[in-house]
Amino acid sequence: MIPLLLIIGTTLLSFWAMYRVKSVYNHFSTVAASSGATGAEVAAAILDRAGIHDVSIVITEGMLGDHYDPTQKQLALSTDNFHGRSLAAIGVAAHECGHAIQHKIAYAPLHWRMAAVGVTTFANQIVMWLPILGIFSGLMKPYTAAWVMSGAWGVIMAFNLITLPVEFDASSRAKRILADMGFVGTREELDGVRKTLDAAAWTYVAAFVTSLGYFLYHLLPLILGGSRNRDE
Repeated sequence: MIPLLLIIGTTLLSFWAMYRVKSVYNHFSTVAASSGATGAEVAAAILDRAGIHDVSIVITEGMLGDHYDPTQKQLALSTDNFHGRSLAAIGVAAHECGHAIQHKIAYAPLHWRMAAVGVTTFANQIVMWLPILGIFSGLMKPYTAAWVMSGAWGVIMAFNLITLPVEFDASSRAKRILADMGFVGTREELDGVRKTLDAAAWTYVAAFVTSLGYFLYHLLPLILGGSRNRDE
């Protein structure tokens, strides 16, 4: 009963977080910043000020697909944020610049996350395919499969936990930089940027809580059941 409640609760949190970020982003994407700068212009100015000249700013498809790729040295902004002059556009652009700055200064949690990408990708494949293969092949006993699934979800949970300081730090940097460089001129504008970035941060919190829920969902029956769950 407890594992099932964990899954239901974390699923509801995930849906709420996604609704929240889209709602807040859609609102502040219609509020123009007084500076009149586009997201791409803000990103270029921040990178230049930070002495980062080897990162290219490119357009990526899809809403809220913005990201910084440390392996390719690319800062990717969605079309609306690349060309947009809204509080949401410059806030997202500054946030991704925060990651580029983290990379330059060797911010430890960012490098931990980069190092964990490979094993986390493998863990994601396990939780995706093991239940299906287990049903049709029977190659792995249920007790063993449960331990493998809990281990894989534990890796994903740890990755999402490491992600939290990376994202919150990038947002904090973005808020300070935008104010210092004059891209937001009033308290109301800064508040709009803050609300946009804070709403986005909830998606990472939800991802962590969800992975924690699935981890406990698979682990708790093993712990509570003890030897009764062992394969015959």
